[in-house]
Amino acid sequence: MASPAPPLKDAVGVLDRDPFVALLSKLIGESQRLQNDPPALVPQEDLVAQHVVDALRPVSTDTGGGPLVVRKVSYTEGRSNVIVEYPGTVPDRVVSFVGMHMDVVPANPSEWDFDPFSLTFEGDDKEKLRGRGTTDCLGHVALVTQLMRRLGEVKPPLKHSVIAVFIANEENSSVTGIGVDGLVKDGLLDKLKTGPLFWIDTADKQPCIGTGGMIPWHLNATGKLFHSGLAHKAINSMELNMDALKEIQTRFYNDFPAHEKEKLYKFATPSTMKPTKWSYPGGGLNQIPGECTISGDIRLTPFYSTSFVVQKLKEYVDDINAGLETKLPTRGPVSKYVLPDENLRGRLEISFDGDVMNGVACNLESRGFQALCKATEEIVGYVEPYSITGSLPLIRELQV
Repeated sequence: MASPAPPLKDAVGVLDRDPFVALLSKLIGESQRLQNDPPALVPQEDLVAQHVVDALRPVSTDTGGGPLVVRKVSYTEGRSNVIVEYPGTVPDRVVSFVGMHMDVVPANPSEWDFDPFSLTFEGDDKEKLRGRGTTDCLGHVALVTQLMRRLGEVKPPLKHSVIAVFIANEENSSVTGIGVDGLVKDGLLDKLKTGPLFWIDTADKQPCIGTGGMIPWHLNATGKLFHSGLAHKAINSMELNMDALKEIQTRFYNDFPAHEKEKLYKFATPSTMKPTKWSYPGGGLNQIPGECTISGDIRLTPFYSTSFVVQKLKEYVDDINAGLETKLPTRGPVSKYVLPDENLRGRLEISFDGDVMNGVACNLESRGFQALCKATEEIVGYVEPYSITGSLPLIRELQV
């Protein structure tokens, strides 16, 4: 009888530190040109993508040196995504690693004790690596690249295909269609739906099993501009907006309270709606503003529908507009949101950005989750899955 095949981790072996550090050093060396804060800072992810492709070329089908299928996908000049596949033997069976993004958040060198745009070590033992992107997310890019290269070198017989997707434009949502959203739109990630998908973009050692949906909103209030000394002739848009927002938040928390499943998934917070920005056209201190906007976001646990929440918020605003005389309190003896003698009413409008994200709750019965927990416990010594209402793009859409 033939000897049984060794366990996969024994067949693949330990990833070598030196090639990982060498590759990461190249990636961190590009990080100054990977900062994502347009229009001032537009990253050139193609710099990292080329390093990934170069590292994998010796074991890719491009050179005939190995089985890896490597593909660069670009939707705009200089900003590439990379899809790498180690083919399995059984069709429609796949394990994927997605989310290793090749852009970074900006870093101001004057605020750092060391150069953020080069890889350095803390301490003589060289165990701690430092530099912009080591944990978010160039370290993950280097690690998964080394894993895929190792598979290409060892060529273990796998039933499942292993696919790695390195993405552009994760750190900013003002520009769309050039990262994972473009890949999903073009159907390039459809095959990932048939197996476990691991989103690789966290420095935490424990499995994150749930994320929140995100709804960016803008509440605009229109009143009547007037001199502050004649407040009885004004409709104070700031007061209107503040009072309306409080009413909307109250209704939101009544309609979308903490869900019973949040305890099971260990969500750090329930669903929340809060203001984060305030804007108005400007004016002097002696002017009561006639218009202003409060903006913010909703973070929604995945047990509620984002589309239903949007519908409800529109209903709240319509109801408040229809009953300004009775729905909202006023502030002081002459504060008012309706001026009957002038046939004027304050008005609220709510709008939503197009980049609404849906949250996701992982399948706690899946083999992928069980394997991740087992690996975490083996390496870290314990496993404590958790969930947060931070948001990830398009993961829900890849869940069957």
